[in-house]
Amino acid sequence: MKLLFLILALLPTAALAQKPKDHTCRILFLSGPDSAPDKIHLFDGASSIEVDLPRMNFSQVYKLRPGALRLHLLPSPLDDPEKVPSGAPTATVAENITDFYLLVTSDPTNPVVPMRMQIINAGANKLKRGQMLWFNLTKKAVAGSVGSEKLVIKPASRLTLDPPARGNKDYRVNLFFRFPDSELVHPLCETQWRHDPRSRTVAFIINEPRARAPRILVFPDYREKEKSKE
Repeated sequence: MKLLFLILALLPTAALAQKPKDHTCRILFLSGPDSAPDKIHLFDGASSIEVDLPRMNFSQVYKLRPGALRLHLLPSPLDDPEKVPSGAPTATVAENITDFYLLVTSDPTNPVVPMRMQIINAGANKLKRGQMLWFNLTKKAVAGSVGSEKLVIKPASRLTLDPPARGNKDYRVNLFFRFPDSELVHPLCETQWRHDPRSRTVAFIINEPRARAPRILVFPDYREKEKSKE
């Protein structure tokens, strides 16, 4: 009898432990054109919220309902999934991806919203504080040193780099690039960056219009109220 009472007493706790978690995300409109809007409506399959589309930093942290999601970018608010315009930019979020970056890029061919979006898993098991997540969105290979770490990233690929320094300090960055089907190496950048061990960092290597060398854009993600689970 006592065992039965104990099991019944533990049932509410077990139910709470299995409750699905809300999703959290930050948004970045990578290389968004000046003519594009600064805000857009993000529909999660049940309701929509107006979100910012920053170009040079991550947005604030947005919370979305738990469970698997099918996201849409829309020009106006919506609360009915049956009324989502055909062709609206879409991305899916698995239930277990509780924290992610929503990467938005320009797509002039889309008549509903001239954008596309991509989900980047930013969970603590994928990207820890102090680490750097690199994306090479060009056809050029890039290599060199990022602080204490060696960076070698192929075209159209991604990799996670361990913290380039210890503590809150400056570190040297010396990178080179190579054109496809060429063995010649060209300087890309030689500079200093600041390491913040509290932040996760996402870096993009992108093509620069009318330029031979690619461009590097770096975005730190520091969340003051984030509680460590490491």
